[in-house]
Amino acid sequence: MISDSAAVTGPAIILVEPQMPENIGSVARAMMNFGLTDLRLVRPQTKFPHPKAVALASGALGVLDAARVCETLEEALADLTLVFATTARERGQAKAVDGPAEAAALMRHHIGNGEKTGVMFGRERIGLENDEISMADRVLTFPVNPKFKSLNLAQAVLLVSYEWFKAAGGGLPFDMPSTSGPAEKKHLTAFFAHIEEALERAGFFNPEPRKPIMVRNLRNIFHRLGLSEADIRTLHGVVAALEEGPRGPSRRDRRKLKSPEEEG
Repeated sequence: MISDSAAVTGPAIILVEPQMPENIGSVARAMMNFGLTDLRLVRPQTKFPHPKAVALASGALGVLDAARVCETLEEALADLTLVFATTARERGQAKAVDGPAEAAALMRHHIGNGEKTGVMFGRERIGLENDEISMADRVLTFPVNPKFKSLNLAQAVLLVSYEWFKAAGGGLPFDMPSTSGPAEKKHLTAFFAHIEEALERAGFFNPEPRKPIMVRNLRNIFHRLGLSEADIRTLHGVVAALEEGPRGPSRRDRRKLKSPEEEG
């Protein structure tokens, strides 16, 4: 079972007559990736739980263990106040149509008011029937290539789960580590003086009348990088090394220069 500390309140995922246990396992994995735990299966076409579902869940066993198996769609939807039906094509039903991001925002609002929401997904081959869609409040569809609309069941659940997680405030799990703070302008100015002096000696600013433009372009390159104090120290070292020139053969080159007798 899923512990209270691990569970995140979110919409129920309802699979209507899923045919392949592997898809059920993949759906459970997608849900767990984004903090969803309420899986409801309406008349699964193979025995549940199933070893293939467990294998494809890849560790998301808490979702499978907590899954509810229902005989009717009415039973699966009974405690929900806002239900979306997913479909890849227009069904001629007078219902509002939302994308996954808009649907997630609506569900977040309803759940914030203490209500329960859910998203229905149909059979792998034919999707939801019209009568099943009629039981939903709104239609959810995906902005996909109109020439190839078919989504794998787990892919569709993943898209909805991802948008829910973002709407619920989920952010990136990590950021680039920072070894030092951003460079102060005085340190940037000192670096500019260093590199421009070195370039002047190397004859880079040629022809001379273009020097102001070349300096301006050079400084803009470094300004765009958002350099840190550590970056500035490294760049000072790079310019200094170029100014000093070669310090003799490298260790690799020295090995190449040894005679066969020295190697032996």
